[in-house]
Amino acid sequence: MELINNLDIWLFHVINKGFANPLFDFVMPFITTNQNWILVYVFFLSWMIWKGEKRHKYAFIVLIVTIIFVDQMNSAFLKDIFGRLRPCQVLSDVRLLVPCGGGKSFPSSHASNTFAAATVLSYFIREYKYIFYSLAVLISFSRIYYGVHYPADVFAGAVFGVLSAVVFIFIFLKIEKLSNKKNLQFKLF
Repeated sequence: MELINNLDIWLFHVINKGFANPLFDFVMPFITTNQNWILVYVFFLSWMIWKGEKRHKYAFIVLIVTIIFVDQMNSAFLKDIFGRLRPCQVLSDVRLLVPCGGGKSFPSSHASNTFAAATVLSYFIREYKYIFYSLAVLISFSRIYYGVHYPADVFAGAVFGVLSAVVFIFIFLKIEKLSNKKNLQFKLF
């Protein structure tokens, strides 16, 4: 376990300090801050509901349920179980470019939520899957770059988000199959 922890700290320093450059310092604050994405989220989700096809509306429902589950499970349960402190709370040589925050580090909620969203959206809107996953990777990377998460936090968060999304997609497909089998109309909107 000590070897894994040392490798995680080493990789953290490679990303946090080794990748440091003025362009990233300028762009990453926008990428890592949730409030900067609110208008994009509102626009995209509104489009899914009012102008999207049937698959977009299904994606909206599965996405909302998945994100609520992932975020609450991660923030209220998993982080307390593992109790890992953020690198900016325990390492003296962190290049910290955003507020450290007082919460726990493992797993990363940003990574969990963005990878869960990318997985759900990629299933229903496959033509944009590269965009969805690229954004998830970029947002997750920004958390290490800014010194608030270790790489293992981000990796575990991404895995948790993807697996949770797969489970909720599977549940949706079972419900849809059951409703079609019984000739029920499966209408959400």
